Amino acid sequence: MKALITGGAGFIGSHLAERLLELNYEVFVIDNLWTGNLTNLEKIQDNKRMHLVIDTILNESVMCELISKADHIFHLAAAVGVRKIMDHPVETLDINVKGTEAVLRLANRLKKKVLIASTSEVYGRHMEHSLSEDDNRVMGSVKKRRWAYACSKTLDEFLALAYFEEKKLPVVIARLFNTVGPRQTGEYGMVLPNFVQSALLGKPITVFGDGTQSRSFIHVKDVVEAMARLMVEPKAEGDIFNVGNHHEITIKDLAFKVKEMTGSNSEIDHIPYEKAYGPGFEDMERRCPDTEKIENLIGFQPAYHLEAMIQSVIDYFKE
Repeated sequence: MKALITGGAGFIGSHLAERLLELNYEVFVIDNLWTGNLTNLEKIQDNKRMHLVIDTILNESVMCELISKADHIFHLAAAVGVRKIMDHPVETLDINVKGTEAVLRLANRLKKKVLIASTSEVYGRHMEHSLSEDDNRVMGSVKKRRWAYACSKTLDEFLALAYFEEKKLPVVIARLFNTVGPRQTGEYGMVLPNFVQSALLGKPITVFGDGTQSRSFIHVKDVVEAMARLMVEPKAEGDIFNVGNHHEITIKDLAFKVKEMTGSNSEIDHIPYEKAYGPGFEDMERRCPDTEKIENLIGFQPAYHLEAMIQSVIDYFKE
């Protein structure tokens, strides 16, 4: 079996490449290194079944060649991270929408199965209950740049389902909740690596807002296991699945837990969102998944609890 991973030098993509090699796939990776990094692939760079192409997914001739070689396409390439989205809204929309359209169009031409990595951000400002796949979306104003990413990924989902229904292209959509683990960088606003790095360096741990906003974190190894299993499950085709963890924690409590687990003397500072990201920012107060659907279909249960996730990030930065 052969797989193509777009964005395969990124945080999640590199872990997926490792897992697919363990499952005896031949793996092709394409990444433009905008947010990906070649160091993420160091463990597998000499594997004879791993092939790397440094290019954009908008290069149609390259993508056509790669897709023709693959049986399965895992589409992860996207502009990610709150800071990246706030600073580069045009590139966010361009890559996330045009890139996905190109992948689906070429996959349909060659009739190759696609898994689209989507995001819990598509749910928007929901906060009253755990989020299930059929819930309505609650978006903020178009004048708030924060929602550009959510809207771009929503369109990706619409495109994927349209190709499934109209063109009979086999597609699966995985809505990933807050994914953490080794190799995740805090450069683009990812909360856990930022907390851990600050704690280890004795710098203030910065919490945006009052810290009462809550998230549910899932380890990257659990995420890639879920994606690999969804890809080979025929009953998953044409459907959407939350990939996340039930455990919910406020950002303020996460900061204290990181401080405790690192043995840090760091202060915990609160700063307004506007100071961190400028005008045009809104946050989601709560983001917790209902995972009954994926549990019922493939029996998926996350293996990592929160403390193990945090420890894996601490160990990574200590190394």
